[in-house]
Amino acid sequence: MLQASPAPAPGGPPRPSTRRGPRLLRLAGPGAIVAVAYVDPGNVATNVEAGARFGPALLWVVGLAALAGMLVQHLAAKLGAATGRSLPELCRERYPQPVVRLLWAQAEVVAMATDLAEIVGGAIALHLLLGVPLLAGALVTAAVGVLVLGLRPDGRRHLATAFAIMLLALVAAFAVQAAQVGVTAADVATGLVPGLAADGAGGVDPRAVLLATGIVGATVMPHVVYLHSALTRDAAVRPRRHRRDVVVSLSVAAVVNMAVLLVAAAALHVPGTEPLADTIEGAYAVLGRHGGAATLFAGALLVAALASACTGVHAGDAIMTGFLRRRIPIVLRRAVTVVPALVVLTFPVDPTRALVISQVVLAVGLPFALVPLLHLTADHTLMGRHVNRRSTTVAGGVVAATVSALAVSLLVA
Repeated sequence: MLQASPAPAPGGPPRPSTRRGPRLLRLAGPGAIVAVAYVDPGNVATNVEAGARFGPALLWVVGLAALAGMLVQHLAAKLGAATGRSLPELCRERYPQPVVRLLWAQAEVVAMATDLAEIVGGAIALHLLLGVPLLAGALVTAAVGVLVLGLRPDGRRHLATAFAIMLLALVAAFAVQAAQVGVTAADVATGLVPGLAADGAGGVDPRAVLLATGIVGATVMPHVVYLHSALTRDAAVRPRRHRRDVVVSLSVAAVVNMAVLLVAAAALHVPGTEPLADTIEGAYAVLGRHGGAATLFAGALLVAALASACTGVHAGDAIMTGFLRRRIPIVLRRAVTVVPALVVLTFPVDPTRALVISQVVLAVGLPFALVPLLHLTADHTLMGRHVNRRSTTVAGGVVAATVSALAVSLLVA
């Protein structure tokens, strides 16, 4: 698990060249590591399909999900910073053993769904860019998540800075694509008006509900709730500082997700009929008509996949160590979690559809992370002066209830 970087040794004036560097490093905190998970290939797949099928109509879902994610990640960061323990560790200490094992089991399912999205997305990106066979690309993506562990424990700040740079690169890539395909301010304004598409019978289109749920799962991301609390537990930083870190980092991630949906809406959506394409591969082909947009799209997908694969490895480690107080070799864990991705890529399964479904699985798993998080951060005996305000707990309860309702609606449909 990631540990806090040691404080620099006192004594002697700093060199002039280091005055700006540490300041930049402090700006890139745990929030940057977490934010990368908010722009993984699962996000790309759900936003591409949402934009292709419904135009910018679901943009408001991305925005609200981003705000919900900020609240949830603020609570996770505050929990770790205030208690010195991660959410899985506190669950193990405070809940009955059967509950702990249930929470651990669903967290592992969530982690595997996340790994599937990262590995499949990376494989698709390598195939589109370099012609690498999908299975080989999956193995390369999985290996990167393990190799990056060489940056820990003293390299967490460098890792956060690298991820912050990746986030800014993704913003730039999709901003250029938005200009190339002709996204307008009117598209943004239209998409921010709440509403879901109707089906032929006058009800809500079930595909819109499915994609809205996938967007929520892809944006709030339960596995990084566990991870964020682990990243901040050893950091000698006030919880207020973590709040600023979360808002800045996740705002950047929200811009990326909105840009993906808007690019897909402008390039792929055809009102009143089927979209030109609603898969990642199809989007790449259509974007090829718009200058270098296709290459930028595939390159951004690869960056998102490789970065989020690293986050996924760390999250899996935090989950097992926290809930069970056990560790297994990272290579072995990665070998197990890569299996579902290899199955998807081996058999005739639409990879983009698999990515979307993986995000729905994340949404179903969200209440299992949110309810303990709210319960613990509202406990004055545990949190002390950092305990939630009543309004914060109410807002978190609304988020948990909304996500639960979406999950139930899918399960009973």
